[in-house]
Amino acid sequence: MVTAREAREAAAAAMDASKYVRYTPEQVEALERLYYECPKPSSLRRQQLVRECAVLANVDPKQIKVWFQNRRCREKQRKESGRLQSLNRKLTAMNKLLMEENDRLQKQVSHLVYQNGYYRQQTHSAGLATTDTSCESVVTSGQQNVVVVVPPPPRDASPAGLMSIAEETLTEFLSKATGTAVEWVQMPGMKPGPDSIGIIAISHGCAGVAARACGLVGMEPAKVAEILKDRPLWLRDCRSMEVVNVLPAGSNGTIELLYMQLYAPTTLAPARDFWLMRYTSILDDGSLVVCERSLSSKQGGPSMPLVQPFVRGEMLPSGFLIRPSDGGGSVIHIVDHLDLEPWSVPEVVRPLYESSAMVAQKMSMALRYLRQVAHEDTHSVITGWGRQPAALRALSQKLTRGLNETLGGLADDGWSVIESDGVDDVCISVNSSPSKVMSCTATFSDGLPMVSTGVLCAKASMLLQDVSPPSLLRFLREHRSQWADSSLDAFFASALKPNFSNLPMSRLGGFSGQVILPLAHTSDPEEFLEVIKIGNASNYQDTLMHRDLFLLQMYNGIDENTMGTCSELIFAPIDASFGDDSPLLPSGFRIIPMESPLDTSSPNCTLDLASTLEVGTPGSRIPGHSRSSSKAVMTIAFQFAFESHLQDSVAAMARQYMRSIISSVQRIALALSSSHLVPHGSSRLLPPVTPEAATLSRWIVQSYRFHFGAELIKAADASSGESALKALWQHTSAILCCSLKAMPVLTFANQSGLDMLETTLAALREITMDKVLDYDQGRKSLLCADLMASVAEQGYACVEGGTCASSMGRPASYGKAVAWKVLDDGGAGAAHCVCFAFMDWSFV
Repeated sequence: MVTAREAREAAAAAMDASKYVRYTPEQVEALERLYYECPKPSSLRRQQLVRECAVLANVDPKQIKVWFQNRRCREKQRKESGRLQSLNRKLTAMNKLLMEENDRLQKQVSHLVYQNGYYRQQTHSAGLATTDTSCESVVTSGQQNVVVVVPPPPRDASPAGLMSIAEETLTEFLSKATGTAVEWVQMPGMKPGPDSIGIIAISHGCAGVAARACGLVGMEPAKVAEILKDRPLWLRDCRSMEVVNVLPAGSNGTIELLYMQLYAPTTLAPARDFWLMRYTSILDDGSLVVCERSLSSKQGGPSMPLVQPFVRGEMLPSGFLIRPSDGGGSVIHIVDHLDLEPWSVPEVVRPLYESSAMVAQKMSMALRYLRQVAHEDTHSVITGWGRQPAALRALSQKLTRGLNETLGGLADDGWSVIESDGVDDVCISVNSSPSKVMSCTATFSDGLPMVSTGVLCAKASMLLQDVSPPSLLRFLREHRSQWADSSLDAFFASALKPNFSNLPMSRLGGFSGQVILPLAHTSDPEEFLEVIKIGNASNYQDTLMHRDLFLLQMYNGIDENTMGTCSELIFAPIDASFGDDSPLLPSGFRIIPMESPLDTSSPNCTLDLASTLEVGTPGSRIPGHSRSSSKAVMTIAFQFAFESHLQDSVAAMARQYMRSIISSVQRIALALSSSHLVPHGSSRLLPPVTPEAATLSRWIVQSYRFHFGAELIKAADASSGESALKALWQHTSAILCCSLKAMPVLTFANQSGLDMLETTLAALREITMDKVLDYDQGRKSLLCADLMASVAEQGYACVEGGTCASSMGRPASYGKAVAWKVLDDGGAGAAHCVCFAFMDWSFV
């Protein structure tokens, strides 16, 4: 008989045997082979391995289980160690970059202190000179103030003359990138760190507009230079860049003569072009430098004739300085210094061409693009619909460039303006060039060809006041029915639907609300791609045929805290089986803020960083309001494919459609402006006082008193329906009413409720109550169902503090919520709706 002591010793021996097992190299090789096939095999798979592999025949399956556990733990530790080492390298490189920046700032401070002392001395000397009235002293002081302008040495287009300009450009660029030639001020919100895109700064008190960026990229300097030199690759505003001539220079350098064209961001300004010289060389410390500047007769170099309708801009010494990083990758310094000739644009968009912040935002595109490419090179990622990030990036670039070409409407691209109807608010252009028609002609998977002989574009620009561009953009994306006409949507989508342009508009229909299908978002966290289904259209011929209508949609610039960002919503009709090379006719909205809270490029601007901070109590900050967005310009453009004999009717339809969109956008912007710019509890504009609204307000107040035995508003305010409506409308709690259906839809909300939902009364009926309440995915569809059941059973319900969601998906926390059944006549009538009150709410 086995004693208890012997049993314990046997168990300990078994544990030791399972703990300390020495595997032969053959056994380790077999286990490693299985690990790469299946890192976490099941019990049956481990037993199968023991049976099939002869070298593991004597190993207990439990011991194999322990080996796999240890192997997974080692793999996790290895990955974590690699991540920490990579982070340490980034921090080391960033620390070195910040130390260099600190040294540069100290030099800049010393330089400013010296200048200040020099100017004080000059002022003091001038004061002494003016007090002496003798002729001799006046003559002497006059000689001291003579400024002699030394003209540049004569240079020409010969290699020696261009080399002289190149060396001068290199010196000036380095003094801006790492020296004190320009006083740089860090952009608000651009905090340096291992995960940031870099250190972004803008100029203060220099000619033109300038910005500088420093960052880390996990790529070799040569590859970084290759990407940055190819501007059309990453700068979507770049229409073209042509290398006119290439000359060899010393130290394995090259001199290139370039001609570059940039799209205008809005229809209110002409496009820009530049005639440049680019000098590429390697410095003594191994750094790669690419510097550029405009060529003109001012420098004594060659010039190029002006090209219509472009306005010739000037690039002052700018470029890229790329150094190898100790931890791998590259450290990049980028400087853009431009004179965009703001005199050539209307006053309303002039801040766009006088703001260094706008230049900084475009410069950040280069750093973001480099980070995307570096991430894609080291990570194998497949996003929505099985597409690689590079394919998604190509789609987003195609959408943006297509919209830029449409807004430009250049004759070189085949566009021509047709006569207007006497009102200049909408511009209609037509493009019947073979290249444009070919680009929008394709064959579907079912073999049906598209029919179109031209493309028509309707475009317009408008000024917006006191509205947040990201908020307006989100509303336009989420509530398409508030600005789009469903029947005209079918005509718009006919660009990719065969034979629809031959049909009367009454035959196109069968629409439902838009359905957003997830596609993916690119490596840029601010840019999203998606496919939306906007309904279906019926083609009544010999047989009935239905086709779903889809749009490929991209939106970016949705962060309210990013200053000076352009917000865009671009979409194009697509077939359900669209490919990466499918033809696209992009249309959409572009909103550009015209004011920046820190624009130090203006000589009249006071440099006060503290003024950009929010001062006051937490309640003084208005949700959704950005101080940088008090004035903005929105540009709208829509493209339509058509047949030549329908040009006049399509132009009339497009003009009418565009004007209806402008009217809708103005109404939405006004509603969003009033909801976001008015603090809680203040006097607000009442909606139209109708008998129905007054009666509903009276029922809400009476039912609250019946169920809770308390007053929702003061008794004096409940004396009439109109006064009750006014008190409810200005109530600090968010009050919402929804229907008694299985899927409760919102029917009424007070001003605070509209603020919380980030919507308007017109769009309220598109929101269901479950989308508001079920923000927490773990409680999805439970909270709303439980609340509605409690209200149906006992007439009211209470909810402790939690989180709900606005129509834009933004989380809002509340301290308490109550719901009650609204009865027709207080406690004796029939149930009319359910009312909710969210108390002490605020955006998270």
